[in-house]
Amino acid sequence: MGKLLEKVKERFTGGGQTFEAALSAKVIRADGKVEHLGVISRKYVTTAFVNLLCLALQGTVGALLTFKYHDCGTGVGAENITDVALGTPYGGARAVGTQVQGTTANIYKSVGTVSFTSTLAITEHGLFSASSSVTLMDRSVFSAINVNSGDSIEFTYNLTLTAGG
Repeated sequence: MGKLLEKVKERFTGGGQTFEAALSAKVIRADGKVEHLGVISRKYVTTAFVNLLCLALQGTVGALLTFKYHDCGTGVGAENITDVALGTPYGGARAVGTQVQGTTANIYKSVGTVSFTSTLAITEHGLFSASSSVTLMDRSVFSAINVNSGDSIEFTYNLTLTAGG
């Protein structure tokens, strides 16, 4: 597996192929007012996800269909490809996102809405493969989004996979 993993990592970081992640958000206030925040983070996927992708390509695991669980929190530590969890999860249940094709066939898109029952300053988001624990695909850190009880944030995660030679 070592050589295949290194080949996949090399192909996705050089030679024209890339993973490009973009996280957008909109806040839905308790009174119905909607605040469109646009793209709030552009970073990269985790090593754990790349490793899982390699295993899936080898037929060892089939877990790629499950990356639809959105979580957020108040952690402020910088993102790192070695992240396996959020810094400080907000404490509620992960939202089950809707998985769809993005604007083109090479974009994976998941949209999930997290609802809040307290006042928080949300500063991070993660996309996971299950409702608790397991593999973190991407962690994004951004400027605080202040929410109150009754508010929610709709997160839209796009992963663009670009072919190249």
